[in-house]
Amino acid sequence: MILLQVSNIKLNITQNEQDAYKKALKTAGISDKEVRYWKILKYSVDARNKSQISKVYAIGLYVDAYHKSRKNVLVIEKEKRYSYKLSGEKPMNYRPIVVGFGPAGMFTAYLLAMNGYAPIIIERGDMVENRLRIVEEFWETGELNLNCNVQFGEGGAGTFSDGKLNTGIKDKENRIRFVLETFVKFGADEKILYDAKPHIGTDILKEIVSNMRKYIIEMGGTFYFNTSVVDISYKKHKITEVHLSNHQTIKTEVCIFAIGHSARETFQMLYENGVMMEQKPFALGVRIEHKQTMINKSQYGFEDNCLGAASYKLTYKTSQNRGVYSFCMCPGGFVVDSSSENHGKVVNGMSYSKRDGSNANSAIVVTVTPQDFSNNHPLAGIAYQRALEKKAYIEGDGKIPVQTYSDFKNNKTTSKLGNIVPQIKGKYKLANLNSIFPEYIIEALIEGIEFFGKKIDGFSTEDVVLSAVETRTSSPVRIIRNDKFETNIAGIIPAGEGAGYAGGITSAAIDGMKVFEQIAKTYRPQKNNKESS
Repeated sequence: MILLQVSNIKLNITQNEQDAYKKALKTAGISDKEVRYWKILKYSVDARNKSQISKVYAIGLYVDAYHKSRKNVLVIEKEKRYSYKLSGEKPMNYRPIVVGFGPAGMFTAYLLAMNGYAPIIIERGDMVENRLRIVEEFWETGELNLNCNVQFGEGGAGTFSDGKLNTGIKDKENRIRFVLETFVKFGADEKILYDAKPHIGTDILKEIVSNMRKYIIEMGGTFYFNTSVVDISYKKHKITEVHLSNHQTIKTEVCIFAIGHSARETFQMLYENGVMMEQKPFALGVRIEHKQTMINKSQYGFEDNCLGAASYKLTYKTSQNRGVYSFCMCPGGFVVDSSSENHGKVVNGMSYSKRDGSNANSAIVVTVTPQDFSNNHPLAGIAYQRALEKKAYIEGDGKIPVQTYSDFKNNKTTSKLGNIVPQIKGKYKLANLNSIFPEYIIEALIEGIEFFGKKIDGFSTEDVVLSAVETRTSSPVRIIRNDKFETNIAGIIPAGEGAGYAGGITSAAIDGMKVFEQIAKTYRPQKNNKESS
């Protein structure tokens, strides 16, 4: 059986998947009886011409034989799949440890468990079912749990986001497909396998995370929730033990630190133990909210959601050569209080799977580099973030500070909102965001938003709502690793976004897969490894 990939199938917005299948048959020149089965390979919306918006499909037709040559029909004799080799010969004396169960840790642990390595997972926060309740209580009361919040807990920070899975990384090894198929295996909608902009949604992502945990346990994995790694021991530049907040010590020779970008105490602990790390550029700014109907009208020419809530992606280079861009755009979503430290205020955005909220929100962020930091210390970027988060906390009196764009431009405290009502998970207060940022950030934000107003009608109107501060776009630190993915202390393997090697759910998951592949090249699977405590 072979696959016919029939591409560039354009339909009007009233047509559906069955219409795409029928057009694929016509394009390939075959009948329905010749097809064993079919599936959608790719779907996108072409809205470049507002008067003639098209749904664009690629359809896969599985047939026994095909001898024609047709435009837009590619014959695939064998589909490419992700594969890896368990070529390691060295026995593991102790079970591998995965610190952090965000996307990188999830996929490292998943592949380790699947292949008989029986990983131990250390997660600072609670399991996702309990975590949801704790976070909801924080949004209602403002009482922060320092170890379990939007940043910390099973699933990582991505659990409280839009669950966007698109990535721009190159992928000859078909790891992206494996990530998507794994999410589908554990509960995601199959649409993510072909949607050009796949997303899961916070409400569905929590189920996937729980199901992956249960599978890992079934395959021999062990979880320690509400537990942190507070120290490590090593001899002759090789890790020997990890010390936990519950006063246990676990022996190990492989410890994957798949920590998120907010795990500041863990960065400090590793630095004090001599693990080499370096400063890294990142971006910071505000969350911006518009009516979703306005974004739909600008992108599609009409206000309703018949094509799904519209999104956007915007970039700009300022007169001072700073990048300004939209980040983590959440159609029909909510701004969320994502704070993880006392006396600091952080915002992020999230959407549920239906994306049916009244507002669209996105981060509008400005690039900062180590030249903006106060010194050359590897953790200076964290200090830079903390200073702004503290200012946001003070400006909002412990709540999320909110301001209209007009007042932000005029450096005036907002006293009254316009037509846009903030859609925020957590408490907020009308404020003046100018008190938070250095002048170069304020100037870049205004210059960028004004430019974006020329691209999207209504983007820079007076009653657009801003909230602060968005500082956790990516890690300001990179833990240095060699070609075996290890640090200068052998056996310590940094992974994912927090360690400075990814920039989103999918890329972090893929980095976790690469970590597993390196382990599999060195160590052989051993289901009955020892565990000392």
